[in-house]
Amino acid sequence: MRGILTDVAEATRRQATIRGNAIPVEIMMAWGSNPRWKAVPAFALGGALALAPLVAAAQGQTAHTYRCVGKDGKKYYGQTLPRECIGEPVELLNSRGMVVRRIDARAEAEARAAKEAEDKRKAEAAAVAKEEERRRRALLATYTSEQDIEYARNRSLEENRTAVQNIENRIAQIRKQQERYTKELEFYSGKNKPPAKLEQDIKGAEHDLKLQRDLLEAKKKEVETINARYDEDRQRFLELTRPR
Repeated sequence: MRGILTDVAEATRRQATIRGNAIPVEIMMAWGSNPRWKAVPAFALGGALALAPLVAAAQGQTAHTYRCVGKDGKKYYGQTLPRECIGEPVELLNSRGMVVRRIDARAEAEARAAKEAEDKRKAEAAAVAKEEERRRRALLATYTSEQDIEYARNRSLEENRTAVQNIENRIAQIRKQQERYTKELEFYSGKNKPPAKLEQDIKGAEHDLKLQRDLLEAKKKEVETINARYDEDRQRFLELTRPR
């Protein structure tokens, strides 16, 4: 059976590029003329025909040879990849010595890296374009005219002024508390040590005062940010609604 399978594989390999998946004529004729084949039942021959392409492919693979030029400038050959070829461009030869494939791991790696970099650049550009489109839609959905933008600006500035006023009021309250703490502390001057709670209240007032001063400074700087944001919105709105 093994000999028949080998014969079938050889005939199949010769006819594969001509007849595709059709049963080669040589095989059908050989079945009637080859003494070894006559004794084989038809169903067994069918199995052999089904396996023949696989055997032919396996036999074709074993005929391949690797070839490369090593770092020392010499040529190296082998049925398996020679150690000297690792990292170097490699040619795959068939049984006739013809090049059927060229493998350049370094160039392929560089090409993959370049493709990955290009894919990343395109993805980033697409993300920027998507965000730009989102902002454009949001802007046009928020404002219908320049007056809407100025109204929103004034409202934000008014909210900021209210916040500043509230912070200043809070600072004034803390200072009044500190004045009371100072008078109470004078009561203990030259006498016993002040109560621990009084000392804690004094430290707490100092900490609270610092926080409120920092917040007040941030709120005052926020005015510039508010105006800059609405100036940008106004400029973009004019660009988007300008007649083309």
